[in-house]
Amino acid sequence: MYTSLRLLCILVWMAGFVTANAQAIKVEFRKADDGNWQLYRAGEPYYIRGAGGSTQLDKLVSIGGNSIRTWSTDNAREVLDAAHAKGLTVMMGLWVQHERHGFDYNDKEKVRLQLEGFTRVVKELKDHPALLLWGVGNEVDLNYSNTAVWDAINDIARMIHEVDPNHPTSTVTAGLDPEEVRLIKAKAPHIDIYGINTYGDLGKVKEGIRKAGWEGPYIISEWGPNGHWEVSKTAWGAPVEQTSTEKANSYEERYTQFIAGDKEKCIGSYVFLWGQKQETTSTWYGLFSERGEACEALDRIERIWTGKPSANSAPGIDSLKVEGQERGSPIYLVAESVFETSVAVNDPDGDKLKVTWQLIPESTDIRSGGDAESAPQAIPGALLKNRGEQARFRAPRSEGAYRVFVTITDGKGHYAYGNVPVYVVPRDKNAEPARAVSFKKMSL
Repeated sequence: MYTSLRLLCILVWMAGFVTANAQAIKVEFRKADDGNWQLYRAGEPYYIRGAGGSTQLDKLVSIGGNSIRTWSTDNAREVLDAAHAKGLTVMMGLWVQHERHGFDYNDKEKVRLQLEGFTRVVKELKDHPALLLWGVGNEVDLNYSNTAVWDAINDIARMIHEVDPNHPTSTVTAGLDPEEVRLIKAKAPHIDIYGINTYGDLGKVKEGIRKAGWEGPYIISEWGPNGHWEVSKTAWGAPVEQTSTEKANSYEERYTQFIAGDKEKCIGSYVFLWGQKQETTSTWYGLFSERGEACEALDRIERIWTGKPSANSAPGIDSLKVEGQERGSPIYLVAESVFETSVAVNDPDGDKLKVTWQLIPESTDIRSGGDAESAPQAIPGALLKNRGEQARFRAPRSEGAYRVFVTITDGKGHYAYGNVPVYVVPRDKNAEPARAVSFKKMSL
């Protein structure tokens, strides 16, 4: 036992020693012989098949991914080491402070200190073999007014070029705005690669970035389903979320047509979100459940990246209704009344499925830019009967907006989900309620 433990310690120490003393792998970009922009790593063409997040690395490798993206340097060494152990690379984010969080880019001392901090970090991490490129800021343009932030980003990118000759720089904007492209070209010429976080507007990028005048390569640094600001709303203002199956269809279409479809300038992408988080709902952007189960979109991505179907596929949803009405309908429920729900499910592998139902208040903690949100909790005792694909609930006593959630798991590490917004009215109130929740157009 002692000998085995001692051997394990030696192996762990050796792994850390090798990583700490490894040589940087040079990454560069240039136009290939066919006139298309191409990223090269160690002299070989490298197309980014990436995911935004640093968990579930084995799953990423198994479906053909090769890179992950971070938004900051929190636990950077551990993230780089973990990625390197799996043969993955990292787009390392430098979290440039946001004006909307109170940072003043007219304060030269604060700007200087920020640059000094990043200089130390870049010097520390620049030779790690898993490093692919630097992401200098994420959506600093969201709700901002002071364009001096681009000067600060240029100073950071210039420092990187001086300190680290082996890795390109990028910066990421919230969507694609021609004015911001012009600002970055004029004020931040040390940015090599343009990064775009885009969802429902992904199809506009190919033409838009050319019209805006960006001559170099770009990456789609976040992409996924329609954003919560891009979908239809109920009469009381709740955004209508796609089911996991509808999202899977859009992931496949968008990647094939709009990412892989721009071979000239797009050098890859990072699908969002490689994990789970509360953002408007608990399921809107995550590709995994809270327990780590994978959704149907990953089956589609695997087929695209590898050319092969999944060994076992996620279940899907054909329809989801409350009181016989589809999602998006003005579904009003009388307080404390009993109502019925139904879902039609499928599973390509014929796995035994478990269906879970919940009634949850509509979230009112809606923030912008992906800032942390609190998750509302399910109403205890609301579910009266779960018959699998059908369920019976009792509506809450309190008036307001709620969602009926359904989750389907296959016992093989996969799940499907959907939800239906509903509004509960008092028993003695016949008129439709006033707008209960206001959802503004926001970017991640």
